[in-house]
Amino acid sequence: MNSTSPRALVVGMGIGGLATAMRLYEIGWEPVIVERAPERRAAGYFIGLFETGRATAKRMGILDAIGNRTDPTSITYDVRRDGRRRPGMGYGDLPGGPRLILRGDIETALYNAVAPRTEIRYGTTPTALDEHPAGVDVTLQTTTGADIAPTTERFDLVVGADGLRSTIRRLTFGPDSQFMRPLNHIVAATIMKEPVPGYRPQDGIVLAEPGRSVWTFPFTDHQPGLLFNYRTDNEDAQFRRPPIASLRAAFGPEPTGPVLEHLLQQFEQADDYIFDSAHQIEMDTWHTDRIVLLGDAAWCLTLYSGMGASTAMAGADLLGTLLQRNPNNTPRALREWDQKLRPFMTLQQKSARTEGLTTFVPQSRGDAMMRTAMQRVLATQTGKKVMSALLAKAFKEMSIDIAAV
Repeated sequence: MNSTSPRALVVGMGIGGLATAMRLYEIGWEPVIVERAPERRAAGYFIGLFETGRATAKRMGILDAIGNRTDPTSITYDVRRDGRRRPGMGYGDLPGGPRLILRGDIETALYNAVAPRTEIRYGTTPTALDEHPAGVDVTLQTTTGADIAPTTERFDLVVGADGLRSTIRRLTFGPDSQFMRPLNHIVAATIMKEPVPGYRPQDGIVLAEPGRSVWTFPFTDHQPGLLFNYRTDNEDAQFRRPPIASLRAAFGPEPTGPVLEHLLQQFEQADDYIFDSAHQIEMDTWHTDRIVLLGDAAWCLTLYSGMGASTAMAGADLLGTLLQRNPNNTPRALREWDQKLRPFMTLQQKSARTEGLTTFVPQSRGDAMMRTAMQRVLATQTGKKVMSALLAKAFKEMSIDIAAV
């Protein structure tokens, strides 16, 4: 890289951070990635990649490397606690034909493109930012290796792609409590070691009741993903006991039955899992003149949108395009970027809080009854086609290529 190239600090080595580093390098910048973890993360959990993300990945040249784990022979069943079941609509049956993949599929495709030409520092976290007209002086603390003394470096741009509880957002804009909007739901996810007895590994399962649900997501060549969701009026109380205890309390006091009990045991026996509250990030602006937030750090759509990975890549792609079109005027590029993305992200957040959330977790007995009625329609292939057509309008925004400018 030319020594006169503008330098960018990218904080976070998830999908948004890696995609940003890739685009910045392509337009002649010198990106440096810092990641608080001591090494790369595991493959992670289920992601649905809609057309917004597919179009971006194709333009970035990584769509084929991401692949597709959707199993065409899969059948999703709506089940009850007593074991009764009927064919239903799985996530892969939604309009837009989302690819069912793992988060790590996207991260690996991006990492393989980025790592050979980008400096990556693990175990490193920003602790202070000093923004001025000439750039941003960043104090970095490294917790691995022999030299752990803080250092200060100057960058032309700082990109906070460091997730829901973003360090860059906190240092630049204020405490998390100002921007985190709770959805009053808990999500718990892991990878299953054993399929549910009586079901094929490639089959999906949905057990949905008012205020709580559990889903399994099958893949072609990987163990199924497992996702619990439940509503709560006291998020803090859910973290005062082991996650499995909170899950059992949330899905009680009724007898679990064979399917739910097996899924709870799979979570309890998991080597790794996520257990967290669901929040969106709401901000009036995602940037200053030389600091910008991206992905979950900026808008966090939550898993109920199905668009987190897609919008992280699209946001990164568009950022690179607008920086290239506004050479030597980073503040203007960031303003145009915010203006372009904000209407789309606002719409996606609203959708996630309403239709998206209800799709995963019926919020009332009426929602549950509607779901049961839908399953009767979905029991036939004709019914599936009709329902897919009815839902297509609600999902059309997931096909917008927002980074194509």
